[in-house]
Amino acid sequence: IPAACGNSFVIVGGGIAGVTCVEQLSSQIPSADVALITAGPHIKAVANYKQVSRALEEFDVEERPSSVLEEKFPNLTVIHSPVKSLDTESHSLETTDGQVFGYEKLCICSGGRPKLLTQDNPYVLGIRDTDSAQEFQKRLSKARRIVVVGNGGIALELVYEVEGCEVIWAVKDKAIGNTFFDAGAAQFLIPSLEASKPEVAAPCKRPRYTTEDRASGSALGPDWHEGIVLRGAEQVSRRVSVEYHCEVEKIFTSEELLNSPVKSDCGKNFPSVSIGSWPVCILLTNGKTFGCDFVVSATGVVPNTEPFLHGNTFAVADDGGLRVDDHMRTSESDVYAAGDVCTACWEHSPLWQQMRLWTQARQMGWYAGRCMAAHVLSEKIELDFCFELFSHITKFFNYKVVLLGKFNGQGLGSEHELLVRCTKGQEYVKVVLSNGRMVGAVLIGETDLEETFENLILNQMDLTPYGEDLLNPNIDIEDYFD
Repeated sequence: IPAACGNSFVIVGGGIAGVTCVEQLSSQIPSADVALITAGPHIKAVANYKQVSRALEEFDVEERPSSVLEEKFPNLTVIHSPVKSLDTESHSLETTDGQVFGYEKLCICSGGRPKLLTQDNPYVLGIRDTDSAQEFQKRLSKARRIVVVGNGGIALELVYEVEGCEVIWAVKDKAIGNTFFDAGAAQFLIPSLEASKPEVAAPCKRPRYTTEDRASGSALGPDWHEGIVLRGAEQVSRRVSVEYHCEVEKIFTSEELLNSPVKSDCGKNFPSVSIGSWPVCILLTNGKTFGCDFVVSATGVVPNTEPFLHGNTFAVADDGGLRVDDHMRTSESDVYAAGDVCTACWEHSPLWQQMRLWTQARQMGWYAGRCMAAHVLSEKIELDFCFELFSHITKFFNYKVVLLGKFNGQGLGSEHELLVRCTKGQEYVKVVLSNGRMVGAVLIGETDLEETFENLILNQMDLTPYGEDLLNPNIDIEDYFD
């Protein structure tokens, strides 16, 4: 390996985890040589960071040219090329343009890639990064009807934001948004899909950089649809039909469908339109068939472990992620991982779980950078507090959504009870109690309860004496527990 290419630290991936890791490392050891290897010309940066409470944090994700990072950290070199191979034995990796880089410590932050319903079908579009979001916008402008498959964050935002196009939404669960909330919260949100959207005149708060280089975009931010006009070709404002408890059985082109025995609803909603005029048809496991202009596959991500596994002996978790210990180390020496590509395999706090979200990508990248620096400087390091309590703030259907702890009773079996308070169109509050102690909460709307509930979950106070009054709207719970 040429000496010029030997770097103390190499980080792979220009998403939130990789960039946060670079920032943390460079500020811990300003003299260290750091290289960031990223496929695209832009990086994802955290902007407008705000610590809302001890565990909750809010931030925007901005796409910026990588030169912004290089100006900030003189010891950083950014290499724009995908990784071709990794040799953990010789501590070196090669990029597709033939360069070889040696490392003392490596951190893999290559994120996730979309779990597409089917590969190489021109009518199936996965939305994962800024490039695919722009492609989606382009195709939507000519569309009369699309089918959205999936029940995670991107699917939720998509069906709410799309206008001027009929949307058939296929979810495999019995309620929408299963990853984030229960059926009660779903019922609270559903009317928003029928109502017309509030007019938003606020300017988009993040600069956008368009790029002709399509090598690979990084994942989307929580407000990825801002600044993109998501309008179809029809005159309707919003028309969403949800098909519950079903998955995709088969995707046909119109020719295949005309020659198949499948009875079709393709022309049902547009009687003047014959089946053959839809370029693609989708058969769901509930027996229904829909014709549409294209299908959006929003069925989550799989850890992007290509091309690191070949020739190495990484321990891989059941979900396909690289297993990491409580110092973000993989099973290969001097190789760390953070963000969507890794699976947290230490013994978790009873109030924390891994979810492949922005917040955790930032936290893991930050902590991995600290661990790498600590190991090089031979310092002791404790597992960070952010892994004590799961916490996430986001926005769905224009409502603020706060998730805390075991917000869906994850792993609690039948050993828990729920208290719910709901004011239609205004707020939905749910707390999860186990043995009289609060272990989780879902807050939708401007409830101002997040800090109080976070404290109650962290200090594990016995709430039995309060009973139902815990959510009584006439009692100011914050005064109780200040």
